[in-house]
Amino acid sequence: MKEWGGRLRRVQIGNAISAFGSGFTLPYMFVYVDQVRGLGAAAAGAVFTVFALAALAVLPFTGRGIDRYGPRPVLLAGTAIAAVGAFAFGQATGTAGLLLSSFLFGAGVTTCQPALATMIVRCTGRTERSRAFALQFTLVNLGMGIGALVGGQIVDTSDPASLTRLFTIEALAFLGLAAVTGTAKMPPAETEPAPAGAAAGGAAKNGGGLRTMVADKAMLRLCVLAGLIFFTCYGQFESGVAAFATDTVGTPPSTLGLAIGANALTIVLLQMFVVRITERRRRTTAMAAAGAVWLAAWGTAAVAGLVRTETVAATVAIVAVYALFGVGESLLAPTMGPIVADLAPSRLLGTYNAGYALVKQTAVAVGPAVGVLLVGSGTWPLYLAAMALCTLLIVALAVRLRGHLTPAQDNVRVLAVAQREPRAARELQTAA
Repeated sequence: MKEWGGRLRRVQIGNAISAFGSGFTLPYMFVYVDQVRGLGAAAAGAVFTVFALAALAVLPFTGRGIDRYGPRPVLLAGTAIAAVGAFAFGQATGTAGLLLSSFLFGAGVTTCQPALATMIVRCTGRTERSRAFALQFTLVNLGMGIGALVGGQIVDTSDPASLTRLFTIEALAFLGLAAVTGTAKMPPAETEPAPAGAAAGGAAKNGGGLRTMVADKAMLRLCVLAGLIFFTCYGQFESGVAAFATDTVGTPPSTLGLAIGANALTIVLLQMFVVRITERRRRTTAMAAAGAVWLAAWGTAAVAGLVRTETVAATVAIVAVYALFGVGESLLAPTMGPIVADLAPSRLLGTYNAGYALVKQTAVAVGPAVGVLLVGSGTWPLYLAAMALCTLLIVALAVRLRGHLTPAQDNVRVLAVAQREPRAARELQTAA
């Protein structure tokens, strides 16, 4: 395992570079299209839609490419596409050019995600995988936070050249990702049999990777749960909740930025502490606990709506909502990725990671549309009630998933029990 440490460090540095680039540009894409290029909110919305739809176009091929050629060539292809898309986005002035470059940008970013996840799995064993994914999540949040902070110092809506520089630097960041992580040699794929929870071997032989994954009932249940998680939390984080805070509660943008910062700070401070707790618990328990924490977050949001005329109380409540979201995210980070890795047959790890990423991207794309629609129509109590109901469903689905996972996939430590029982029996026989 020690010889993999350097490779894993390069993968994690690559994760941080990628996250820095995302935080550096994504928060300012809307402003760039709407205000700097003067194309309006409709064009900006279309750009984000195309950015999200790019995932649907490339992820099925991404998984197949990882399984056939390995994660490194796919990562290099993704960084090249993303770099071209980011640079072109900063140069485009018309709607057509922005839409095309947005598609390339989104396709490249989406291609890199399952490749990086597969690299983490290749560079870790089962025992340290949860910590590796937790560290990845911490670095991603830290990188995005720093990127957004630095990018905000560069952005000047009265100077289009400042945004051009922003996206040019983003393109260089992807080239940096390629140089640091794309050149790291990966350990060979494991050749042990597929986990018990994966689809049967006959199905794997008779069908392709996607067919095998669809036939895996445990993976399908996990994808349904993941879709609900990303729709309810990540799909609302910067859209529905932000709209509720600013439009309904009257939270000023500066305070909203403080709340988002509280979310990132919560994750950075708690993540490695939380991972020690989740290492000794069922993964399904951690997912259910995340749902319970988010239920408290939606309840706190309801309090903010009810006391919105009390500025201080409403502000504290909004900041608490974002902090509670961070606690739930910290519980999920060491669980979701490792479960996908344990469910996947080793030869289809890329397909499973890409399928999981596809569910994530779809939910994150649909979530903002639903959230902003409900909040914008003035039905914020209905919005909060719907999100609370979704959160309760997350808890229920997490508990039900338990019966479809093997003890190893659910992080149940059974080896110690299995070893103690024969030893006790031998001691009784010796005494007799």
